[in-house]
Amino acid sequence: MSSKVTRLVTAYREHLSVPWQLGLASTQRIIFAVYDKTDELRLRANIDEFALATQQAGKRWLLIDLTDAFPRWMAALEYREAYFESPEDLAGYQAGELIEFVTSLAAELKQQLTAQSGPDTVVALMGVGALFGLARVSSVVESIKDSVRGRLLVFFPGEHHPENHSYRLLDARDGWNYLAVPLLADS
Repeated sequence: MSSKVTRLVTAYREHLSVPWQLGLASTQRIIFAVYDKTDELRLRANIDEFALATQQAGKRWLLIDLTDAFPRWMAALEYREAYFESPEDLAGYQAGELIEFVTSLAAELKQQLTAQSGPDTVVALMGVGALFGLARVSSVVESIKDSVRGRLLVFFPGEHHPENHSYRLLDARDGWNYLAVPLLADS
């Protein structure tokens, strides 16, 4: 296992060793596991280490991979062939995200969270880099945070700037301020 990924697993394990406080606001129950985008494959190859750490802490693990969320959404559209011929016809593209896709993804995730998670569950979102240019991670997190009763762990390929609680996806998009708990591979 890569030493950066090992350190990220260790930081996660340490975070889980602290008993969960009850009554926290949804924003306080979000964890961003921040790692270098070049470590994506290493992280995926070792995702079971995070699941094991979760189970050893006496918590349930629910992994949701968003890597193919957009292709699945597009395949379900009735007029997808027309969109492939004229992608500019996709309605609702505003401020760097496809609103219809974000709304659909949020609804799908909320349904899954309601059915499969509880107050002792770590819901892990993997593959958020695949949302780049289609949806803002911040929009997805904001839309589902109140549906997560346990903890939301977002595997985040990018950067965290502690001076202003700013996160930048894939080191490319302008960051946004968010008060989630950051776990860093190089800490």
